[in-house]
Amino acid sequence: MTGAMRRVGEDALLVETGSLAESHRLDAVLRGRRLAAVEEIVPGPESVLVVASGGSFGEIWEQIEEAVSERGTRGQAGVPGAAEVVVEVEYDGVDLEVVAELTGLRVDEVIARHCGSPFVVGWLGFAPGFAYLVGLDPALEVPRLEVPRTSVPAGSVAIAGGYSAIYPAASPGGWRLLGRTRMRVWDEHAEPPSLLQPGTRVRMIPA
Repeated sequence: MTGAMRRVGEDALLVETGSLAESHRLDAVLRGRRLAAVEEIVPGPESVLVVASGGSFGEIWEQIEEAVSERGTRGQAGVPGAAEVVVEVEYDGVDLEVVAELTGLRVDEVIARHCGSPFVVGWLGFAPGFAYLVGLDPALEVPRLEVPRTSVPAGSVAIAGGYSAIYPAASPGGWRLLGRTRMRVWDEHAEPPSLLQPGTRVRMIPA
């Protein structure tokens, strides 16, 4: 973990972690400390953004330095002991057969490999509640659509590159659609609004 830290604007600090696993570890440590001035913690693939109120960073800077220096579990991404979310998927996506053709697999093999992938929520981005799931079986890595769809239904389960995702709301999108789930992964009235938090383990099963 590099531990390099710098100010970002008036109200945030960016910590360079060097890996997704270290981002998840630091995120979990900081959330556990419940620092009063911290308003938001945003883990990324190789960094963690800490947003604080009032621009007062003295104590927060020291707390982050302590968290960075702690010896944590190294290795795979994910928060040790984090709950697993099981997602029931209706594998009837419009791109399912195309993915089979692109990968040289049968449709049932595509489904089996997707269900067998040890997914972990890497980070949130693109849209509120849109979780990038890392851990996709390498055999299923396919490119995004050359021309994105203007609207992808909420609940669509998709893959692109080395990731999988569940669209939290209807939106444009260029990922390959394998199926759909009825599980609601984004609820602005819930706390937290996103069901899939960074570090959470996700398992897909056929509906």
